Amino acid sequence: MSSGLSVYLLDVAATRALVGSRDEQLLEVIRTNFADDLARADDYFSDAIERGAPTAYEALEAVVRGGPFSEDQEVAFQYGYAYERLCELTGSFLDNSSFTPHRGDWLSVVDRGLRALGVTAVSVESFGYSDLPDPLPYTYTPGCGEWTPTSIAQALEQFESAKQAIDASGQAPPLEPEVVEAVMQCVGWMNHAAARPGFGVIGFRA
Repeated sequence: MSSGLSVYLLDVAATRALVGSRDEQLLEVIRTNFADDLARADDYFSDAIERGAPTAYEALEAVVRGGPFSEDQEVAFQYGYAYERLCELTGSFLDNSSFTPHRGDWLSVVDRGLRALGVTAVSVESFGYSDLPDPLPYTYTPGCGEWTPTSIAQALEQFESAKQAIDASGQAPPLEPEVVEAVMQCVGWMNHAAARPGFGVIGFRA
């Protein structure tokens, strides 16, 4: 079974602040302008909704209002997807061609490639964690992680230092071409974020 990453460029702090913001105008905009998207999501998860999961819009309401959330762990995924929908609404989708689809431990393979180049401040595997803002309940899928502006700045410094060392020595780490391509895609995400003060990256694995 394959997985994929959805990666967004956005103001991380502002996006997290939407959770529990009680922004009724935002909810109305989503309900009015994204009705077709919400309906498609409900159709896809119709079996789970019949078993008691919230609809896509109900989950969004709970996320924006800060609750209440179902205590049933089996339906918590809807709140994770609702948060991703907020990221999609407020951010820009980044090229994920090196990561969608992917199988097995590909994310950890790319992380090893990053570390081989001295980059330890960020991790693509972290996008598979459940780092959803409080008070959203834990859910394994979708996984969620973020790269803050601070961690991105540090990672770019690490990458630049490694690049200078490689140029000086003429010796590059023995990485497979597809790993190099994925690492450079990560560097591209970080460069996009670094060009916009306060911006970072939030990623979701599903």
